[in-house]
Amino acid sequence: MALAAGLLERDDPAGQITKAVARVLDLAATWTAWNGRPLTRDGRVYTPHKAIRRVADHMVDHLAELEARLAGQEPQPDHWHGSVTTTPADLVPFTTEDLDEARSRLVRLGRIWDDRLRTLSDAQLDRSPGPGWSFRLLAAHVAGSLDYYAGAVGSLGVAADPEDQS
Repeated sequence: MALAAGLLERDDPAGQITKAVARVLDLAATWTAWNGRPLTRDGRVYTPHKAIRRVADHMVDHLAELEARLAGQEPQPDHWHGSVTTTPADLVPFTTEDLDEARSRLVRLGRIWDDRLRTLSDAQLDRSPGPGWSFRLLAAHVAGSLDYYAGAVGSLGVAADPEDQS
């Protein structure tokens, strides 16, 4: 069964991204309970805001790579500071308003990924133009990175009720 599930997942790279976004947002719904103490994973510091920033940045970075390669261009070099840097904005409380903004941002980014990947044939997904991973592997990498960054913060308690905006 696990092998069959892996093959089905491989056949749906767009679904990998949208499912990863949903998993991130499920965890993020608990981050309003964050106590303000940064968490450490693999020697780096994480906070709710930093995890959301890294998820969005990673999605944007690799989407730009995908689009450039489809257009026959060289992808723009990556100049993110990434997870090495923790900014003052990363250290502020994560509010229900922040959660709502994250939902809007990440669902939209996930939809862009989904729309783009679903326009590609299996051949395009597996034999993608230019140097780098195939687009199928790129989608799997992005989905895995979303799980990694959100998992660096993890679940922090009871999920915020999306209907409760008080």
